[in-house]
Amino acid sequence: MPKGQGAILTFGLKGGVEAGKKLIHSVELFSHLANVGDSKSLIIHPASTTHQQLTEEDQLAAGVTPGMIRLSIGTEAIEDILEDLGQAIGKSQE
Repeated sequence: MPKGQGAILTFGLKGGVEAGKKLIHSVELFSHLANVGDSKSLIIHPASTTHQQLTEEDQLAAGVTPGMIRLSIGTEAIEDILEDLGQAIGKSQE
């Protein structure tokens, strides 16, 4: 992309569904929403939200792993985003 890459990314957490839920409940800056296009940073744990009605087998077939987290990075200061995400990941691994 000529002006840089997009601001949506996914990553996995050790600890599966429980770690994903802990992370979601630990963020302070991010909004817990499934939409994109907002100027605020958004976070979602697909296995316990958008894909929760599927069996674990169907989730995996759709590419959704138990610890998957999706972020849409907004316009907040990068230092604030990194700090919030760092503390929430730490709590998710306790």
